[in-house]
Amino acid sequence: MESQLIIVRGGGDIASGAIEKLHRCGFNVLILEIEKPSAIRRAVCYGEAVYEGEILVENIKSKRISDLNEMKNLFKERIIPVLVDPHGKSIEELKPMAVIDGILAKKNMGTNKNMAPVTIALGPGFSAGKDVDIVIETARGHNLGRLILDGPAAENTGIPGNIGGYTKERVIYSHYDGIIKNVKKIGDIVSTGEVIARVSEHEVYATIDGVLRGIIRDGFEVTKNFKVADIDPRMNEQKNCFTISDKARSIGGAVLTGVLILMREKGIEFCFGSQKDKE
Repeated sequence: MESQLIIVRGGGDIASGAIEKLHRCGFNVLILEIEKPSAIRRAVCYGEAVYEGEILVENIKSKRISDLNEMKNLFKERIIPVLVDPHGKSIEELKPMAVIDGILAKKNMGTNKNMAPVTIALGPGFSAGKDVDIVIETARGHNLGRLILDGPAAENTGIPGNIGGYTKERVIYSHYDGIIKNVKKIGDIVSTGEVIARVSEHEVYATIDGVLRGIIRDGFEVTKNFKVADIDPRMNEQKNCFTISDKARSIGGAVLTGVLILMREKGIEFCFGSQKDKE
């Protein structure tokens, strides 16, 4: 077992909240991503290294690798490696101390307790004690970030969390199949009815006034009802488009707590990755 290695499946904005916490605390974190991530809040997603080669979020760099042999050198440099491995095939080879499912697919994409001594999943689709050791609640509200030790998280309602009095109105979906061409960029102030993108020849409009908190990558092939953008109605939140959100930080802290609890319960000793790498 790689005693300090934590594999996180998914490098989207919520998973990145956990990745940032684990990395800062000295764990070696490897991100497993799909070939074409469809993140909306791309400026705060470590998984965007799949496209960019490398990306900096909260002064922490992630970098795409094509071979696991590149991983240890990046750990020594305190860089987070990102590997395209949608089915998690490398998990069996690497035998990590922990596996975190941060895909947030609202269903289990194959993560199970046999993958590692410590297993944690984010959001609905998992049952704590059965599929994984701990499930983290991801729904906004009083229970956000709660560690669930037995049973599932709250069911997906299909309604986005309330921000500034808006729920479903602040999230924009494509009405058509096609290639998206962005007109606006992340951080732009937009007004209701303003064109923010086009899918083929069809225009995509802002649904409310606010800050364009996220928009899917330009040139991405979308389908009808595919989520393509997210508007924050709070005009003073412009700079926050480029930092990890309060929700992601809360969930990230819960993941870190869960990892440490399970390590203690399972008798796994914690040695800081940077120290171990120098030995």
